[in-house]
Amino acid sequence: MSRAPITTSASKLPLPRAGEGGGEGLRLILGRDRGNRWLRYLALSAVALVMLYPLLWLVGASFKSNAEIFSSAGFWPDRFDFGAYAKGWKTSTEYSFATYFLNSFLITIPRIAVTVISCVLVAYAFARFEFWGRKFLFSIMIATMMLPLIVLRLPQYLVFREIGWLDSYLPLIIPSAFATDTFFVFMLVQFLRGIPRDMEEAAQIDGCNALQLLWHIIVPLLKPAIISVIVFQFIWTMNDFMGPLIYLASVEKYPVSLALKMSIGATEEVEWANVIAISVVALIPSVAVFFAAQKHFIEGATSSGVKG
Repeated sequence: MSRAPITTSASKLPLPRAGEGGGEGLRLILGRDRGNRWLRYLALSAVALVMLYPLLWLVGASFKSNAEIFSSAGFWPDRFDFGAYAKGWKTSTEYSFATYFLNSFLITIPRIAVTVISCVLVAYAFARFEFWGRKFLFSIMIATMMLPLIVLRLPQYLVFREIGWLDSYLPLIIPSAFATDTFFVFMLVQFLRGIPRDMEEAAQIDGCNALQLLWHIIVPLLKPAIISVIVFQFIWTMNDFMGPLIYLASVEKYPVSLALKMSIGATEEVEWANVIAISVVALIPSVAVFFAAQKHFIEGATSSGVKG
């Protein structure tokens, strides 16, 4: 027995045709969205200009004289003179800034390597293994994030003095080999917790052990988070001032951060254009690393795992 299709009054209503009001409403909505978008772009551009202006002023001030630096708030110099870059690069010591940049990389690159290895191993253990006291140890690690680093400077200095590591790069590198950068461990653990275990279980069925799982499965999935660790550690180590100041005594071993301070206090009258010029040059490695890894860095900093 066939039944007639049920119809309602709503199904009999005619659809709006183009030119009868529907198109006009759509145009109004699209126009409003476009206007809101331009307002957002304008607001974001204004905020970006305010935040970037100090950096623009820094670049412009590297071409100014001392009198012009302190008399004008504008960033555009009266004339472009690259002499400050040449004078600042030579420094007032027997070493140029090429030596100090090399020293900074001799500290930064090994520290990044040991940080990535140690933090990935510790985060993998916390996120994937069940062992006695795991939650308690993880809580202690999180608590150490609240501890000011300056509190640890004196005991660390005494330990490294007894070992005989003073005036070397070892106190700046070796602690990171024991996953002492707890922020990175915490970030990697949170990222690992968002990764499903399906691929790991399949690999275990195929006979992979824990280290093979880590290298072949986990590390590729952790790539955005690892790049975030590299970017953070690179910028923080390049900008570190207190560590080298405490442990290094020889001028030929100074990194860029200490060399900049030394160039400020070398004479009674500071040539600020020279100092600012080298400060601009010192920013280039950090900015270059950030923009080179920008895509993966933002993905690793904002996500907590892979998307379904």
